[in-house]
Amino acid sequence: MPVEPTPELPEGMSPDARATWPPSGLIDSWLGDAEVDFEFRPGEDLVVHDDPAAKAAARRFRDVVGCFASGITVVTTMSGDEPVGMTCQSFSSVSLDPPLVMFIPAKTSRAWPLIQRSGRFCVNVLAADQEGVSAAMATRGIDKFEGLSWSPAASTGAPVLDGTLAHLDCTIHAVYEAGDHYLVVGRVRHLEVHAEEAEVTEPLLYFKGRYRTTDG
Repeated sequence: MPVEPTPELPEGMSPDARATWPPSGLIDSWLGDAEVDFEFRPGEDLVVHDDPAAKAAARRFRDVVGCFASGITVVTTMSGDEPVGMTCQSFSSVSLDPPLVMFIPAKTSRAWPLIQRSGRFCVNVLAADQEGVSAAMATRGIDKFEGLSWSPAASTGAPVLDGTLAHLDCTIHAVYEAGDHYLVVGRVRHLEVHAEEAEVTEPLLYFKGRYRTTDG
């Protein structure tokens, strides 16, 4: 059986970040029909065991965690010549020196394998008027970038969406398994606040299963 060549390590990526890279053939089998998409909207229920106790425990976990308000981001990259994006609540800063951030995609995410293979990504922080962008990036079977204006990020070329509050342009530093998700640590290569050109300066938030904002 021929051995698949090892892809070149993107500049700035930690060597151990490649440990969880799946082979391209497996990625293709995951992607399958382009009309099928397993990304979930923020807060949407994931499938759990049929056992009533397991369902009740999962519901309680979601209800309790839902009491923590979070911002909404869209994580993007380029896969060949095609833009890729996914809605992500689970984003956080990690370290100042070196500058590290993290996001946590589900193992069922169809965008994550493409982001992982590219070795780079951009975190777009959504503004209060971008509910539609969040919904589009979490919806299956559509062209997520149709009608959206964006420009390539300065360092990685990943899409920076117009109208966002800020963006962080990153290379993948490390990837860890975390239950039914991956914990992805990124090394920040470039970052900007878009306050000067933004018409909306309040953030898009998610709290108890609903979109919110800081503007009452």
